[in-house]
Amino acid sequence: MKRIVSIAFLVAGVALLSGCPKKPTTVEPPTAGTQVGGAGSTNGAGGGASTSGSALGGDADSMNARGLNGDAGSMAGKVIYFDFDKSDIKPEFASIVTTNAQNLTSHPNLKLKLEGNTDERGTREYNIGLGERRAQAVRRALMLQGVAESQLTTVSFGAERPAAEGDDESAWAKNRRVELVYQQ
Repeated sequence: MKRIVSIAFLVAGVALLSGCPKKPTTVEPPTAGTQVGGAGSTNGAGGGASTSGSALGGDADSMNARGLNGDAGSMAGKVIYFDFDKSDIKPEFASIVTTNAQNLTSHPNLKLKLEGNTDERGTREYNIGLGERRAQAVRRALMLQGVAESQLTTVSFGAERPAAEGDDESAWAKNRRVELVYQQ
């Protein structure tokens, strides 16, 4: 009898914890081919000698609104995309990691939140874990380039914050990502 009561409580607890996630508003992904300059780039963005201190040392909201290169609403250089069911950073995103690492090491007062996301396939629990593995992969890559652990935080949203709605590969590919969000 005790076993039946225990199982009933376990089932009720699982049912309460597995509520339906809310669909947040969608965020437009960056356009293909958009680049952000780093500390060593010729455009002077990301901490090079020609940048003003306000673009990188300003408040977090203005930095997120401008992006690293000062363009309004730019997500370029702040999103890393992943292959299906993978948490390995693809070689084409190495420059984004390097640019952000240079920015963070040049400005030790900056903090960066790494937000892991997945497409809608898989269970909620699996997607939360996969989003965390993706965020941790970016965190490790940044720390290998000299970023202090205290400057980085990670969070996984799993499939709860899609960048694109749809049930096809083009939408899923935009949702498999880690967003780099600067904070004060």
